[in-house]
Amino acid sequence: MRARWMWAALAGLVAVVVVVVVAVVVLPGSPAGERAGGARIVAREQAGERGQDLTVRSPGLGRETPVRVLLPEGWTRGSGPWPVLYLLHGCCTSSHLVWVDEGGAERLTAGLRAIVVVPEGGPAGWYSDWLRGPKWETYHVKELIPLIEAEYGAGPQRAIAGLSMGGLGAIGYAARHPGTFRAAASFSGVLDTTGDRSETRALVRRNGENPDDLWGDPHRDRHVWEAHNPTALAARLKDVRLYVSCGDGRPGPLDPPGATADYEGALLDQALTFAERAKAAGAQVTTDFYGAGTHSFPYWERALERALPMLRAAIGA
Repeated sequence: MRARWMWAALAGLVAVVVVVVVAVVVLPGSPAGERAGGARIVAREQAGERGQDLTVRSPGLGRETPVRVLLPEGWTRGSGPWPVLYLLHGCCTSSHLVWVDEGGAERLTAGLRAIVVVPEGGPAGWYSDWLRGPKWETYHVKELIPLIEAEYGAGPQRAIAGLSMGGLGAIGYAARHPGTFRAAASFSGVLDTTGDRSETRALVRRNGENPDDLWGDPHRDRHVWEAHNPTALAARLKDVRLYVSCGDGRPGPLDPPGATADYEGALLDQALTFAERAKAAGAQVTTDFYGAGTHSFPYWERALERALPMLRAAIGA
């Protein structure tokens, strides 16, 4: 009996040790970001002196997605908290890296004492949780922000900026998530989604998706469209420092010879209305309605350069 009791006790002790060992092995192996927001880094590569290219597995998207992170001078693992600037791309771009490849983001932020994050937003993702489809907003706000904080020592001093569709994302995220961003900038942004619903739906359809899967029917689901309309949300932005820039669509000084007018003028009308609403709500709004200029990267690169002093001041960078 005594021998049997001793063997039983020993077996129980071994089981406890195994459980403890398993716990010790598994938990440290779980990425900090996965515990924080559900997303996890599955691959990482160096991209130049400052950059790291991440592949992130996102539950909200149900797939892997790329992110470029630009680290400031003096960054080391364990340092921080660091201010952060998120840069959002526009619709139908070839890559999330257009801000780096065409917009001069790496050069312009070289002296910025902040982490710069350039995520994917889908070719026509509209920086939203679709009614039926990907959850881009969940990924960016609920998953990616905690992941960057856990992996890189990012703090709560955040700014966000975007061009075209990314302008909608920057302003929309700031409005729908109070306190998350201290500043938001829109460069030629889509700032009134109810102004021309057909164009938004056409861009989704052109990408091979069902437009109703985004925000639903424009009439039956009007409340969903309004919830993703920066102009309708302007009153929520009184505590966010804003920067809004746009041209009027005529060929300007940064366009090549022979350039023709484009749809930038329609976006200018939206920007003017949005800025007026935001100012009326008490928001601090800096505007740059620079006249001649098309919907193209030379103007967005200049816009980022002009907006950076405000963004830097807002996040203490």
